[in-house]
Amino acid sequence: MKILVTGGAGFIGGNFVHLMVNRYPDDQIVNLDLLTYAGNLETLKPVEDRPNYKFIRGDIADEPFVMALFEKEKFDVVVNFAAESHVDRSITDPGIFIQTNIQGTRVLMDASRKYGVKRYHQVSTDEVYGDLPLDRPDLYFTEETPIHTSSPYSSSKASADLFVLAYHRTYGLPVTISRCSNNYGAYQFPEKLIPLIISRALAGEELPVYGKGENVRDWLHVSDHCEAIDLILRKGRVGEVYNIGGHNERTNLEVVKTILRALDRPESLIRFVTDRPGHDMRYAIDPTKIETELGWRPQYNFDTGIRQTIDWYLNNREWWEHIISGEYANYFDKMYGKRLETNP
Repeated sequence: MKILVTGGAGFIGGNFVHLMVNRYPDDQIVNLDLLTYAGNLETLKPVEDRPNYKFIRGDIADEPFVMALFEKEKFDVVVNFAAESHVDRSITDPGIFIQTNIQGTRVLMDASRKYGVKRYHQVSTDEVYGDLPLDRPDLYFTEETPIHTSSPYSSSKASADLFVLAYHRTYGLPVTISRCSNNYGAYQFPEKLIPLIISRALAGEELPVYGKGENVRDWLHVSDHCEAIDLILRKGRVGEVYNIGGHNERTNLEVVKTILRALDRPESLIRFVTDRPGHDMRYAIDPTKIETELGWRPQYNFDTGIRQTIDWYLNNREWWEHIISGEYANYFDKMYGKRLETNP
C-alpha cells in the first residue's frame, strides 16, 4: 500500500511514521507536512533514509498542490494528523485553525474522492465533547456523547469530524475517525504540559500551572495511540468513530509533581497562573468500543509511561534544546537541501 500521512513531522504523526515505516517495509509511507512551528524533521532522522519513506513539504489546504500530489502518487490510504492543535494559540488566532483543520480536511477528502482512496482516516480529539464535571467521576465520553466544544481549536476539530461523516454519507467516502485523550511520549513539542515542565524543571525555572491545577486529563501514551490507529485502518468499520483513551486520569498538578519527584526538583518551582478562558475541567474517555470490536488495549499505564518519557527527554536533550533555541527550524535547509521533493 501507499499511505499518505499528513502532519507526519509533528508529535503524534511523527511517532506514527516511525511505527509504519518500521512495521511495514513493503508499504510506501509518504509524509506531507508544511513544517509550521511545531513541525520538526529532526524527529524523522531515524527513518529519513529508509527506502519506503518519503517526505514532501506542502500545505493540505492548498487545493491545486494536493490534487496534483494525489494524481501523481495514487495513494491507497490517507491518515490526517495535520492540524493546528494548541488551545491557547486558537484563542489568540482562530483563523489559521479554520484554514488548516477544516478547509485542509475538506481538500484532502475531495482529493481522496477524486483519486479513489480506499480509506480516509481522520485523527481527532476528545476535546470535541467539551468537558465533564470534577464531581462526577462516573461519567465518561463515549462515541455517542454529543459534541459540545469549548475553544476555537475544539470547534475546528469538531467541524472537521462532521465534514468527514457527511462525506461518508453523501459521497460514500470510506472514512474512519479516532478521538483520543491527551497524548504524551517522545518527540512532543515543548509548548505542551509534560515536555514544558521537564525542560523548565531541568533549568530550575518557574513552572506555570493554570488555576489551581485541578483540571483532569486522561493520559494516553503516544505509542498506544499509534497502535490503535493502525488497528482501525486494518480492522475498523467504515463510517465509524472510535474513542482511544488511556485509563490514566491525573490532575495537571499531579502530573507536575510526578515530574518534579522524578527529576528531584522542588515543588517551590510551581507557580499558579491565571486560568485560560473556557478551560475544560475534566476529560475521560470510555474506550470500550475499540477494545471490544478490535481487541485494542493500552500497553502503558501512566506511572511507567511517564518515567519512560522523562528518561527519553533526559537522553535526547539535543532534540528539544534545538527547538527551544529555534535551531530545529533550519534542519530542512541544512540537512536536506534540494534532496527532498517539495512539490508533486
